[in-house]
This record gives sequence, structure tokens and C-alpha cells, in this order.
Amino acid sequence: MNGERSLVTYHIGEYGHIRLKVAEMLDSRNITRNRLRTLTGIKYEIIDRYYKAKSVEWVDLDFLAKVCYVLDCKVEDLLEYVEPS
Repeated sequence: MNGERSLVTYHIGEYGHIRLKVAEMLDSRNITRNRLRTLTGIKYEIIDRYYKAKSVEWVDLDFLAKVCYVLDCKVEDLLEYVEPS
């Protein structure tokens, strides 16, 4: 299968997960969630959800683009693929 894997044959969780690193990025730069709200125009509640990494099932590409622009970082600074253990 050319190195491809099918999710159909795997059980949920066996394919790893995406870890949000928004809190790490903000904390390392001493930027508060409120300051990020001011710089991006994104609602505090949305920033807080990404910061706490809770209830995030879908990633908003516009959110990522705005945060990357304001923080002058790359998407991989905010997201990390964690392989299954």
C-alpha cells in the first residue's frame, strides 16, 4: 500500500493525536491571552479554549493564521503531532 495506512482498520486513538502548544508559546513570550485578543481581534473565549486545550475538536485555520502572523511563528510552533504510544 505504498506506506499508507488506513484509519478504517484502526481503533480510535491508535493513530495518535494533535497537541496544542498555544499556552507554551504565549507563556514563553510573556503574552497574556488578553493581549493576544487585543492583537488579533479573536474573542477571548476562543483564545482561552485553545490555551487550555479543552473542547478543541476542529482547528480554525483563520485562528492559526492570525496567531502565527501576530507572534511571527509557524504553525508547527502551535501544533504538534504525537504518535501513538
